[in-house]
Amino acid sequence: MIAHLRGTLLSKRPGQVVLEVGGVGYKVFIPLSTYYDLDGEGTTVAFRIHTHVREDTMALYGFLTEIEDVLFQKLIGVAGVGPSLALKVLSGLEPRDLVEAIRLGDLRRLSSVPGVGKKTAERVVVELKDKMPEVMSLAGEPAIGEETPDIRPSLSDDLLSALVNLGYQRNQADKLVGQVLHQEPELSFEMALKKALRQLSR
Repeated sequence: MIAHLRGTLLSKRPGQVVLEVGGVGYKVFIPLSTYYDLDGEGTTVAFRIHTHVREDTMALYGFLTEIEDVLFQKLIGVAGVGPSLALKVLSGLEPRDLVEAIRLGDLRRLSSVPGVGKKTAERVVVELKDKMPEVMSLAGEPAIGEETPDIRPSLSDDLLSALVNLGYQRNQADKLVGQVLHQEPELSFEMALKKALRQLSR
């Protein structure tokens, strides 16, 4: 299973590139968000790779950033969304715009992507809405609608880890940690944990 490729960009066009690695040219399908950030042909580039194997077909999907990769993995986990459609979604909406659309349940915006009908958009929102804070966190991005200076990443991570280790659901804990630190960003770890636990016990 190929998870990462680094090599020379032989050719690129919207939707796919050919990457030479060790004398072998790999066709890699990419979203437009990745295509826009690529340098010219002949440059060295590294892709995060998702290998999709189906019957007698193997396809490689590549991403330059973690948030693109994470969103792709989340999307293909939704019923009725395969790799090709997931790539169209990432091409139709920039990663942060996609996160916002899912978080707000913006079905009109999601349905504006070719191939995404209303029912598919509804499934994406229902299954992924609560996972968006986790996606932004995994990608090292600030949660949408929050000011980054107000939240100390290390404290946020420590609190989330503590709550998860105590048995609370990650999505519930992540949302609560964001609320607690947004309201009182100067709290110590101990005080923030106590406040979070009090709210969880209500």
